[in-house]
Amino acid sequence: MKLTKERIISAGMAAFAEVGYHALSMRQVAERLGAHAGSLYYHVRSKDELLAMMADRVCGRAYDAGSAALAALPPGATWQRKLEVQAAALRDTLLAHPGGALLMVDSPGVLAPGGLSLMERLLRTLVEAGVPVEHGGIAADTLLSHITGFVLQEQSHPQAPPLTADAYADLRARFPLLLTEMPRIPQDEKFQRSIQLLCGAFASLTGD
Repeated sequence: MKLTKERIISAGMAAFAEVGYHALSMRQVAERLGAHAGSLYYHVRSKDELLAMMADRVCGRAYDAGSAALAALPPGATWQRKLEVQAAALRDTLLAHPGGALLMVDSPGVLAPGGLSLMERLLRTLVEAGVPVEHGGIAADTLLSHITGFVLQEQSHPQAPPLTADAYADLRARFPLLLTEMPRIPQDEKFQRSIQLLCGAFASLTGD
């Protein structure tokens, strides 16, 4: 089957899901395609370019998911609600791609349609709400950074070492707010509430 950029990106994402960012190589991608690594360079100049194209594909899928979520909103939906559904669509898309958040964070920063589309729509939502453009760019970037950071933690799955009952009791005594008084909140609810907190901060910039 003929090599194309789209096929190479798909193979790259499959390999990335298995080996991660640093271990990914053009040779591994080529093996998935039944091709020689050298033949990939006719379509993709480097591993960095491939990673950027992979990140752009994820962003493009997140943009499409956000478009569907926005279209499903009732007429007159608030700008806060519009931001919430865009944020949820990006989170869901990143979670659907193993290592998706790491891909966005670690891939080379380039001006690509997918990422620019996400940022442009967030910024437009904020500006139409009354946030000045000079603040809106920072607000949109803050929102994107929060979403990718949130998913990065979700996809990391760190394994905490086991604690004895006495050790845990000692930690609860030392950190009562964190381990005793703060309620345990499901991840979906925690994410939604975190976006709402950010929207509350953004609202202070609208002058309403």
